[in-house]
Amino acid sequence: MSGRSPVRATEEERSALRQLAHSRRRGEADRARAILLTLEGWRAEDIAHSLGAHVSTVREWRGLYARGGVAALRYRPAAGGRPGERGRRALALAKAILAEDTAHDRHWTLPRLCGEIERRGGGRVSPSWLSILLRKRATAGAGRATRSPAAKTPPPWSAAGCA
Repeated sequence: MSGRSPVRATEEERSALRQLAHSRRRGEADRARAILLTLEGWRAEDIAHSLGAHVSTVREWRGLYARGGVAALRYRPAAGGRPGERGRRALALAKAILAEDTAHDRHWTLPRLCGEIERRGGGRVSPSWLSILLRKRATAGAGRATRSPAAKTPPPWSAAGCA
């Protein structure tokens, strides 16, 4: 189905859209510009090309505007609540499990660690998410390899390594 978009705006709404089009938040500005261009008769494909967005995104913005007006195009922070509670619980359990294995004889893999976390009541967490939690939210510097003071060859990024 092609044709003109059913999006309409009063002069007051157009003024609010023009103001929002100058927002410092690029997302807000792009959404407002897309609606303004729609009101000028531009096709979704042309708007998407000019804003560097996908045509389905432009159509989504039109739908947002049609349902909620200018307010629907404004930036909204993520929904409230305590962020990452399940992730914090999974990370704490993972650290405890790994700390208990002092002999390193369990040969932990991410899937096995996820299964043990779930068994201990930490909820289900995917191996890929656990990997992110362990890398980014673990204590800084933990598990990172450092060069041995007795290393014979200079690191490739040092001046001595460049001949």
